[in-house]
Amino acid sequence: MAENSAIAKPYAKAAFELANTAAQLQQWSEALHAAGMTVNNAQVSAAIASPHTDAAAMIDLIAEIAGQSGGIDAGQGSQVHNLIRLLAENKRLRVLPEIAIAFNALKADVENRVDVTLTSATALDAAQQEIFVVALKKRFGRDVNLNVELDETLIGGAKLQAGDLVIDGSVSAGLAKLTSSLMN
Repeated sequence: MAENSAIAKPYAKAAFELANTAAQLQQWSEALHAAGMTVNNAQVSAAIASPHTDAAAMIDLIAEIAGQSGGIDAGQGSQVHNLIRLLAENKRLRVLPEIAIAFNALKADVENRVDVTLTSATALDAAQQEIFVVALKKRFGRDVNLNVELDETLIGGAKLQAGDLVIDGSVSAGLAKLTSSLMN
């Protein structure tokens, strides 16, 4: 996965520069996300790996799905198609999900925004979520897009993830640390 991330960054940067120049960051973001999801599909993944798959048809399929979901105009659609063709020629179609992630990180930097996933053991109401948003906005100095997920296995507390930063304040993480300390 780390290798895919390293491979994805130059492609993401090139796509970002094209999208930013055309003022189509959101459209490209949606197109790359759709292409990445398509490549992650088990049937598509198997078709990509098969030597019997018509490569041109596979490229056209992925590009069409990406273009439809991203609202890309004809000119930008050909650029997305060219990117997907280039990835296929270099046997790197499987890196599309990481390209989408790296692209969105660049987009978030330009928009002075950070995406944060808050995983909690219990549901949070709007007021509790707002407390997290205010604190995180102060911590990061950016606008915060908060995505809340539930995971009852945390027992209690919460876990925050913003890019590479992970803050694990869950009870299960605390118990794991305690168990490790007692075992050593």
